[in-house]
Amino acid sequence: MPSLEEFLASIGEEIHDAEEGLGMQISLENTYDSGPCERSLQVAAESFLLFSRDIPSANLGFVDSRTATVELTIHGQDFSIHQSPTLLSSARAGGTTGAVLWKITPRFAEWISSRNHNPFWESSILTSSSAVVELGCGISGLVALALGPCVGHFIATDQEYVHRLFKENIENNAAAAYQLSHHHHHRNSSYRHGPPRQQQQKKLHSAGGKTRAGKRSANSSSSSNSSSNEGSHSLTNVTFTALDWELDVPETLKDTIKQENPSASGSEIGQDSDNDDDNGDDDKKDRGFDLLISCDCIYNEALVPPFVRTCADICRLRPPYDPTTLSLDLETTSPRRRPTVCVIAQQQRSPDVFETWLRETLREFHVWRLSDDVLGDGLKAGTGYVVHALVLRSDARDGRR
Repeated sequence: MPSLEEFLASIGEEIHDAEEGLGMQISLENTYDSGPCERSLQVAAESFLLFSRDIPSANLGFVDSRTATVELTIHGQDFSIHQSPTLLSSARAGGTTGAVLWKITPRFAEWISSRNHNPFWESSILTSSSAVVELGCGISGLVALALGPCVGHFIATDQEYVHRLFKENIENNAAAAYQLSHHHHHRNSSYRHGPPRQQQQKKLHSAGGKTRAGKRSANSSSSSNSSSNEGSHSLTNVTFTALDWELDVPETLKDTIKQENPSASGSEIGQDSDNDDDNGDDDKKDRGFDLLISCDCIYNEALVPPFVRTCADICRLRPPYDPTTLSLDLETTSPRRRPTVCVIAQQQRSPDVFETWLRETLREFHVWRLSDDVLGDGLKAGTGYVVHALVLRSDARDGRR
């Protein structure tokens, strides 16, 4: 079983490494104490590398913003996703981008749930007992449907307005999700309703500039999903809770599991079962997560700082990553002593927004761009999508370095 260092080395290029084709060398020795000037060079190099490539036109990135139902297939299983074109086009305060399915989501859901040649599974970042949290899940619940049955618990977060359709999609597709959990093969997703229609809008997403996370505390609006309408299956280990990136406290996220599912096991709510030298009940309570997921949430510069802070706050529920310490064995180390790994997937749209995100992120995190070998055909370079992995820096302190 590889160590955390070996896992990180296997997934792709760390951003501070020399960038391909640019002739720009950024010293590894300087990275740990990098300042604003060097960070700007890192950001410019990564942005140039990504946006100088040919990027296929994906319009705004909707699958189909005009239909109320999208039919698609992942790993050979059919899913029917209900969405709200009316809500998307409304003037709702706080944004409406979570009201429909976006093109990157089926590709990402299929990739992250596949165990074949996926280092997140091979390195035990993801296991059948993993705790996963998603930021900006939207109405589809597709990542939760694909990954939820494979892990210990999956907490999906977003604004409260997506809750009803999210719950409906989880319930209606629960049987397919359980079948999918037995078929983790690399297959291409297919949209049974045909190619997405051309969009007329010229700017990305609705106005308002608000976060796709809600306006209530993590304890005030959460629900596990009830029985499926298509059989006896139910995804009781999938929980939805509203999370405001600017107001809420991520420390309480796992509390929603026990509130909505009283029969949840100790491991699901963060009660470590191993016997080590920790003392006290508080020490045995793991409020953190093995994996944080975000899929297509980076589209507005104003949302970048609260988004990055929320990622960092969640990662602070576990220890940070210190590359100067001894190797960390991912199989034998207690979960609460392992850093949270973040996976951030996004569509390539605006270099300015991307650079703002990366600049903020490098202040808090070590960052890797996932390689084509790791991502496969659906998300590799040239598709118009990019995926980064993050681990919290040991010198990150409450959003300031």
